[in-house]
Amino acid sequence: MTRLLRTFFLFSFLLAGWPLLATAQQKVYTIRGRVTDKATGEGIPFASIALKGKTSGTTSDVDGRYSLQIRQLSDSLVVLSLGYRTGSYPIQSQATQTIDAQLIAAATKLQEVKVYAKGGDPAYRVMREVVRKRDQYNPAQLVAYQYDSYTKIEAYINNFAQKRKNNKGPGPIGRLLGKLPAIIDENGKPAVPVFISETFSNFYARTSPEKTKEAVLKSHVTGVGVSDGGLIAQLTGASFQQYNFYRNSLYILQKDIPSPLGSQWETVYTFRLKDTVALNNAICFAIEFTPKRASDLAFIGTVLIDTLHRALAHIDARVDKRANINFVDELHIEQDWETTASGLRFPIQTQVTIDTDEPAPRAPGALIRFFTFSSNIIENRPKELNFYDPAIELADDYKETDTAFWQSVRPNSLSPDELRAMHVVDSVRNVPFIKVAGEIIKLGVIGYKPLGKWNVDLGPILDSYASNTVEGHRFRLGLRTNTGFSKKWLLSGYVAYGTTDEQLKYSANIEYILSRKPWTVIGVKRSYDLERVGVSTDNIGNNSLFAAYSRFGTIRRPYFQEENLVYFRREMGRGFTQTLALRNRSFEPLFPFAFQPQVHDDDQTIRSTYQTTELISETRFAPDEVILQNDNVRVSTGAIRKPIFTLRYTLGLRNVLDGDFTYHRIALGMKHSFRMGVLGRTYYTLGVGIIPSTVPYPLLYMPLGNESSFYVGNAFNLMNYFEFVSDRWATVQFEHNFNGLLVNRLPLLRRLKWRELITAKVLVGSVSASNLAMIPATNAAGQAVEGFSSLTQTPYIEVGYGIDNIFKVLRVDAIHRLTYRDTIGRTGVPVTPFAIKFSGWLAF
Repeated sequence: MTRLLRTFFLFSFLLAGWPLLATAQQKVYTIRGRVTDKATGEGIPFASIALKGKTSGTTSDVDGRYSLQIRQLSDSLVVLSLGYRTGSYPIQSQATQTIDAQLIAAATKLQEVKVYAKGGDPAYRVMREVVRKRDQYNPAQLVAYQYDSYTKIEAYINNFAQKRKNNKGPGPIGRLLGKLPAIIDENGKPAVPVFISETFSNFYARTSPEKTKEAVLKSHVTGVGVSDGGLIAQLTGASFQQYNFYRNSLYILQKDIPSPLGSQWETVYTFRLKDTVALNNAICFAIEFTPKRASDLAFIGTVLIDTLHRALAHIDARVDKRANINFVDELHIEQDWETTASGLRFPIQTQVTIDTDEPAPRAPGALIRFFTFSSNIIENRPKELNFYDPAIELADDYKETDTAFWQSVRPNSLSPDELRAMHVVDSVRNVPFIKVAGEIIKLGVIGYKPLGKWNVDLGPILDSYASNTVEGHRFRLGLRTNTGFSKKWLLSGYVAYGTTDEQLKYSANIEYILSRKPWTVIGVKRSYDLERVGVSTDNIGNNSLFAAYSRFGTIRRPYFQEENLVYFRREMGRGFTQTLALRNRSFEPLFPFAFQPQVHDDDQTIRSTYQTTELISETRFAPDEVILQNDNVRVSTGAIRKPIFTLRYTLGLRNVLDGDFTYHRIALGMKHSFRMGVLGRTYYTLGVGIIPSTVPYPLLYMPLGNESSFYVGNAFNLMNYFEFVSDRWATVQFEHNFNGLLVNRLPLLRRLKWRELITAKVLVGSVSASNLAMIPATNAAGQAVEGFSSLTQTPYIEVGYGIDNIFKVLRVDAIHRLTYRDTIGRTGVPVTPFAIKFSGWLAF
């Protein structure tokens, strides 16, 4: 019986397996290639490829590439795509062959006829499910994740060899670029590589609280004007290449672009179901999306949605020149998403291409490519909170790499053209003209000129000269050390001299880096220089251009100040930075000034000079801010989503280091911006403070005025210098930029890419009776003492409206002063109720 069963099963196996065995012995043929547009050379996605007279076939991917495996050949391969003439190509009797198809656009196209069931295009039903399930697949919903990141960035100058009008050759710049080493791009035209970088890092993120960290392990940077890749290595890593289409919007080139998968998907976009395609063993809906208004800042492209899970599988999105982005002809993002171990989707590969707009007809342009690849994804293993500080960290040996290392971490081997580009960029950067141009650009951006083997930098160049009524011609020479001198010590200082006052001014600062993680420094400073009441480093902030301008022209209420400062600063983690300082300052006025001593002072003699000793504590909380390390200097990239808070407390110490006053000063500030959908972005700053003490008015709060013709963001632009003084105050500064929402809808103005904006600034404040009483009628010399103006119960208000992005750099603001319009303050400068102010900067 057993033998009979064995015979039966063997016979059954032979009957069932013989056809499979026979099939396995048949020869398998492989045909692969790419389908492109014959005129442009661009790949044609989703083209149909089939054997003539057979049922076998496939479709091309988003780049136009295809691969077809068959067991029986036909005489020709048929390739067709909507809008193109059908192509037919002979097939050779070979096991493996490549057939590249070049399709010709059809001379005429059929008018598209859309027939929808009730409820409109079926793409909307799919997209509603995608949006409903986006939290289920959004990687931002993970408790934490980490991965290895490889990032490559390339920049090229192109389009310089084209002829001008009347069949003339390239212009002088084009001829100069034509003499530089170059490669041949995909369009067969020369392109000069000017920057190439590769970065390998570990990227970490957690959601509660929201924190990210990138540990840059290795980096190789070469380019025009690049001397030390430390700062560049931080900018070219994964931290600035985060594109999550499951978010409501993507922040790219300082613009908020609505995502087609975000909450505004149906408000901003129109969708159309194009086809179903196979991608990585999954069937996907291919859905096209376009902005409802062509001029809106939004994407155009195709998204592939997994038909089984309604999850994002692939997206090809671009923003063309119709959107209001400066210097950009087209922005193109292509991204592949894969399923993780937990079932969520994660962007594995991202390629971003920026084709810049030509500044003038037939002028050279630029092409920038970003490529990011993620691997070894680990989910839901959060680190301790202090691990994520700082947000970007360079390994000590990040520059020490070799060819074998990069070959091991690259997802794909470099093509011969890419290898040649790396060699060519080194040749380009060493061309004398290019080297000089790079140094000039770097000087304009950084403001310092390195002095070679001395390991010091000369600058800031902006402060080298000024002319005013007190000093006459002011000349200043400043120096600072760089990392070539020391990676722990930072020495800086300047000397200045005025031809009229014939006074030597100086400053010397020594800073020592106690620790880089967490960032901890200690420093001392001593300076002696001319200052003016109402304009100081405390209220100017980091506006170096306005600080330099304030040294020009008529200086009212000038005084000399000697300052001695000792400070300690440390990053406490979680966005907190703490600064403690001890400061001693003198006040030596060059104008009639006097004050009554404080009540508890034994000597009640009227005085004209004083000295203060202050203990200062400043706490800064910026949870969304990313800080970069540029040599021994920290650089902030700003905050996008969360506000920045600053709390500053100053305690005046009497009889300490000859301090004359005891007083308290508390100030709290908040700075924030947020997006309002298609309406643009709002920026606002709030400030409150109090000085519950009796002190001379130069120690009270003085809002920053602006007597120039330029618009200053942190100043009251129609307020004069030293126009108001307060010991209790609150401020609101507001700006909303519509990003061309209105102007882009006017046909005659759309091409100008102007952006409309509105502003408002409000100040409320008061001065106590005791502080008003500190001013005597005359000083010890019998001169009349100049007083000050204070606000009444009416707030100071100025509002404005303007146009930004004129010629891509210029901004014009029309500002109205609504209150205190009919008075001339004790500054002696007439009030300006209305003014046109100008400003400008490069921005996307």
